[in-house]
Amino acid sequence: MERERFVKLVAEVLDALPQEFRKQMHNLAVLVEDEPPQRTRRKRRGTGENGGPHKTRSLVLGVFQGVPATRRSVFDLSIGPDRIVLYQKNIEAVCSNESEIRHEVRQTVLHELGHYFGMDEAQLRDV
Repeated sequence: MERERFVKLVAEVLDALPQEFRKQMHNLAVLVEDEPPQRTRRKRRGTGENGGPHKTRSLVLGVFQGVPATRRSVFDLSIGPDRIVLYQKNIEAVCSNESEIRHEVRQTVLHELGHYFGMDEAQLRDV
């Protein structure tokens, strides 16, 4: 998939989030990169079809980089936006068509937003 189309799909997923979530997202950038850095390629992150981590895959589909909202203080100095990074080639590798890519992008965004809002892996598995 062309990067431009993938980014448009990500924007559509973000625009479709409920307003109450979007109102709570402050200083957050959502970025698309081809693949994660070498040091994070083997970690099991991202979401599967049931909303939990992939059980059979070891590709990183996305990651939250920043300070969860539940750990922020008004005394913290801002060092730039928190980030959700989606890894396009890894997402495409686990999908066979655009519909599956859209679903996986949505699941991965929701998973990483859970981290942004302070949820850990155990809590995200229970959702």
